[in-house]
Amino acid sequence: MTDQLSSTQITSALVRLSNWSLTQDGLAITRTFVFSNFVDAFGFMTRVALVAEKMNHHPEWSNVYKTVDVRLTTHSANGLTELDVKLAEKMDMLA
Repeated sequence: MTDQLSSTQITSALVRLSNWSLTQDGLAITRTFVFSNFVDAFGFMTRVALVAEKMNHHPEWSNVYKTVDVRLTTHSANGLTELDVKLAEKMDMLA
């Protein structure tokens, strides 16, 4: 099991992940990605799905037309872990 990040580690991660926000309960990070159309949004989700599967770490997300809302948390750790940060970084690169 991956350990939860400390508040200091979360703050440091959010500096690097400038477009991500910590949820009010502090257990997850969120971001909204907006693309030019549905095909681009769906393509992004497909690329992320392949990475997430390799990491064995899957996002909570929804897609409406050209918008993808993402929430990352590690359920087995009941909060944020390094896996969430790494997946967020990968998502930023793929967007």
